[in-house]
Amino acid sequence: MNDHSALLRHVNIFKGLDDAGLRNLGKCLRTLEYQKDDLIVDQDAQGDALYIIKEGTVKVVLYGDNGREVILTLFRAGDFFGEMSLLDGQPRSASVIATEKSRILKLSREDFVAHLKTSTETALNILAEMSRRLRHADEVIGSLALLDVYGRVARSLISLARETGESQDEGVLIRERPTQQDLASMIGTSRETVSRVLSEFQKRGFLSMQGKAILLSHAFAAQDIDINASTS
Repeated sequence: MNDHSALLRHVNIFKGLDDAGLRNLGKCLRTLEYQKDDLIVDQDAQGDALYIIKEGTVKVVLYGDNGREVILTLFRAGDFFGEMSLLDGQPRSASVIATEKSRILKLSREDFVAHLKTSTETALNILAEMSRRLRHADEVIGSLALLDVYGRVARSLISLARETGESQDEGVLIRERPTQQDLASMIGTSRETVSRVLSEFQKRGFLSMQGKAILLSHAFAAQDIDINASTS
C-alpha cells in the first residue's frame, strides 16, 4: 500500500474502503507543499478540488471589512477541506491558510465526483462529517453569543483537548496549541485578553504552559460548559 492510500485509511470520509479502492483513489492524488502563511484556498474562488492534509496544520478564516481575521477552525493531518464547493457548485466560503510548513494532497473535482458515483459509503460518510461540522459551528455561534471570554477560552481549550489531547498522569496534553493570537481570532477577542485569561487559569491550577504545548488538569478538561447557561 503506498503512502497516499495509507493516509486515506485514516481519513474518516474514506473509512470502509477496501485496499483496492484506497489504492485507486491514492493514484488520483497530487502532492502540494506550502510554507507558513501561504494561501491554499481563496474565499470566493471557484472550487475545483478536495484537499487532504498529509503533514502540517491549516486555518480556515474569514476577513471582516476592516481586515480583522476570524478563525473558523483549524485542520491537521488526516483532516480534509474543500468539499462544500464541490457538492453545491458555489464559490469557496472561506480562505484556508497554512499555519506551518504543510504537505497537502489534492483530489480534483472530476476524480472526486467519479469516486462518489462508485462509493455510496463515502457519500454517506461525507454527509455525516458535514453534519458534525454544522453542529460544531452551532456550538461556536452559541459560545460567542452566550459565554463570557473566560468561558470561550475554556471551551476552546477543552474542545482541543477532546480532539487532539493525550491523557497523561498529570492531565491532558495538547501538543500543538494555537498561538494566543490564533486563539483570540477563534473566539472574537484580543490577544491581550487571551493572555490575561490564560494567566488566570494558570494561577488557579487549571493548566500549565509547556513550550508550544499546554497541559490541562483532568478536572478542567472534563468540564462540560453549558452554552445555554446565563453569564455574569
